[in-house]
Amino acid sequence: MKTKLNILLTFFAVLCAFSCKNNQDSETKEPSVAVSNTTEAKQGQAFIKDDESKPNVLQIAIGSKDHTTLVAAVQAAELENALVNAGPLMVFAPTNEAFAALPEGTVENLLKPENKAKLALILKHHVTPGNYSKEFLKKFKHLGQASNENVSVEVKGDDVFIGGAKIIASIPAGNGIVHVVDTVILPGN
Repeated sequence: MKTKLNILLTFFAVLCAFSCKNNQDSETKEPSVAVSNTTEAKQGQAFIKDDESKPNVLQIAIGSKDHTTLVAAVQAAELENALVNAGPLMVFAPTNEAFAALPEGTVENLLKPENKAKLALILKHHVTPGNYSKEFLKKFKHLGQASNENVSVEVKGDDVFIGGAKIIASIPAGNGIVHVVDTVILPGN
């Protein structure tokens, strides 16, 4: 919020200064604006700094030492902006150990640029609309994922399994909830 306010105040000050100068000297030329040709800078709301809001699902994953592989995959698939939208979103976030349990070479292969679409599909299979606690999820039999496939919901005692992955922790987010899971949930396709 402070960042947005500072940007707004700076813009207003520049506008006032420019406007006042134009009123004093009507023959003054318009200022030139330098345009950067850098295309490498990532754009979108995922890259806006905000120190005051409750962390969104992407920020929670980025801040977790147990989700570095997931974050690398999200970045490789360029899905950062999708995870910061208003939601609400439920993200079933596999741990680094869950990714490590995949057959050798799987993660490295998925991170290659030519496999971006396949990686994006797998990641979307870990996201569903909503903001439901682990307890509330016990009422479901299936969930529709962002991959356009359904996953099963199973309850075994106090444990909840989504597509075979056990929820081991839940963290509320500003735009939903992150359910940490112990297995990578693979789509059927």
